Amino acid sequence: MADTLEFNQRAQDFRTEYDAVFREIGKVIVGSADIVHGVLTCLFVGGHALLEGVPGLGKTLLVRTLSQVLDLKFNRIQFTPDLMPSDIIGTNIINETAEGQRVFSFQPGPLFAQIVLADEINRATPKTQSALLEAMQEHSVTVGGTIHRLEEPFFVMATQNPIEQEGTYPLPEAQLDRFFFKLVVNYATREELSIILDRTTKGHDPKPERVMDGARIRHWQQLVREVLVAPPVQDYAIRLTLATHPGGPFVAAVANKYIRCGASPRAAQALVLAAKVRALLQGRVNVSFDDIRTVYYPALRHRILLNFEAQAENIPSDNVLADILKEVKEKEAGAA
Repeated sequence: MADTLEFNQRAQDFRTEYDAVFREIGKVIVGSADIVHGVLTCLFVGGHALLEGVPGLGKTLLVRTLSQVLDLKFNRIQFTPDLMPSDIIGTNIINETAEGQRVFSFQPGPLFAQIVLADEINRATPKTQSALLEAMQEHSVTVGGTIHRLEEPFFVMATQNPIEQEGTYPLPEAQLDRFFFKLVVNYATREELSIILDRTTKGHDPKPERVMDGARIRHWQQLVREVLVAPPVQDYAIRLTLATHPGGPFVAAVANKYIRCGASPRAAQALVLAAKVRALLQGRVNVSFDDIRTVYYPALRHRILLNFEAQAENIPSDNVLADILKEVKEKEAGAA
């Protein structure tokens, strides 16, 4: 009983601090509540976020504002076709000591921060994009055979433009899989655009306050992992993932028709972890089926590879996932 009361109190403290971060971001960012919640979910599970949307929708501003609210070191990297891996990772340079000796020393690149904004990531060449892989997965980089650890917590928030294809390079599937969520940023509504104009054309310049540091974030990341998941709920997340595998025993009919390569085990991990965050925010200490469904699209939309038939018919991945979600039931047929 004491352990339950302690956990409930910690969960309440988490909601209080989460709401504080959300409110501070709301001082600058108008609307886009789902996108903000998605980014914060990535933050509190230790994942990375990919924000996709046309220019001018506030993707970069959102990440900048997040860095202002959190007491973390922030760097922005503008990805361009001529950007080299050493430009973001760093390199060994020759320094001269007081005794006149020349020695190699490591000069860290902008990747050595706690929040890294990879702006227009799809403008860089695959060689430079791949330089992020080790950092995103291992939270370290290797230069000259030496491993350099990145400071925790470490997050990559990347943006990309979905419509401008000239001068861009599609992200490799392996790198896409490293992003916890892919969040699609849409246009502001009429009411939201009115508020944006009031804030930006009348001299109103809100300043968000810092409300959380790295140690506190890591504390809440541990709390998220303590949320309970009942076996049937976890199995539901597993079957939703396996339903994307063409030719597999749990495959959905639409997946056999339109998917060339299904989601990896990271998809199931993302479903469960993100659902745990949602459960805490809803005042529960256990994950529900609805939690899994709510985080389903951002967790899987970038982890399935559509075949030529789907591309020829211009069918987006979200439509395929919607059909899978309808077909996969909460409990497997014949289960007690």
